Amino acid sequence: MDELTIAMPKGRIFEEAYELLVKAGYDLPKELDDSRKLIVEAPNERFRFILAKPMDVPVYVEHGVADIGIAGKDVMLELDRSVHELLDLGISRCYIATAGLPNTEMNPVTPRIATKYPKIASRFYRGKGEQVEIIELNGSIELAPMIGLADRIVDIVSTGKTLKENGLVEYEQIVDITSRLIANPVSYRLKQQRIRELVENLRKQAKA
Repeated sequence: MDELTIAMPKGRIFEEAYELLVKAGYDLPKELDDSRKLIVEAPNERFRFILAKPMDVPVYVEHGVADIGIAGKDVMLELDRSVHELLDLGISRCYIATAGLPNTEMNPVTPRIATKYPKIASRFYRGKGEQVEIIELNGSIELAPMIGLADRIVDIVSTGKTLKENGLVEYEQIVDITSRLIANPVSYRLKQQRIRELVENLRKQAKA
């Protein structure tokens, strides 16, 4: 039986994906859930997990160091990597939205948009026929309108609690996000039977 190398992000996606795999009948080590290791073996299933940052998962899959991976649709839209998207797992539901200070207009000349999703933000505003300046940030995006760096932010919204706590309001929803199972094209050909079996097992759980 072929070993499968699976790239997974740490955090919420990992926790929900781990639960989905267990429910699908896979025998995974319990220490996988709280391990500080970056590579963890699941010998009973011939799985090898690479635990990575969310933005790195599609990179590992595209370059073939991982056969398959689990990545948020936000990451897929932003990075646009050459991988096969096999299944919407329906986990880690959230959406990307624009937000800013309440009752404020955008700069009429060149609005400034702060985000860690520059491609998604650019496509959104370009689609509306609006010319904006994109300011790329990696953390604490909510700060940007508060300190006058940007008119709006484009960011992931789950519950809206973080926006509210920082005095921001949501203006427009851009796209719904869930986590997807992705595959390296070559691995998909070479290990097709194993990967298809995994897809079907996860599909049943995703529907349930």
